[in-house]
Amino acid sequence: MRIENRLEEYDDDLEIFTLEEVKDEILGPVGTPRRDAFEEELRLDILSHSMKKARIERNLTQAELGELVGVQKAQISKLENGLTDARFDTILKVFKALNVKLTFSVEMLGEDFKVA
Repeated sequence: MRIENRLEEYDDDLEIFTLEEVKDEILGPVGTPRRDAFEEELRLDILSHSMKKARIERNLTQAELGELVGVQKAQISKLENGLTDARFDTILKVFKALNVKLTFSVEMLGEDFKVA
């Protein structure tokens, strides 16, 4: 039996879900404490991963980056592994030292918010 025929057999039995549907089922809908905690942790993991990736692409060691920023190697390691509640200015200094543009989005929930 050819692979295409076998796949057609399975297609009838497969149910496909979006990532959002899976997260809703496992973590709860957006706005629930468990889902919000997951999303926050995910954002911090992405920030840490981006920091490490940029450092490696710039061919810097953690110690070298720490010197540029004015912190110890251990602090850079903790930042890259998401093991610290770093000061916001330290995170900004790290990305500046890596010559990486960092952008933020601020969204006020439940009301309109504009910065003039």
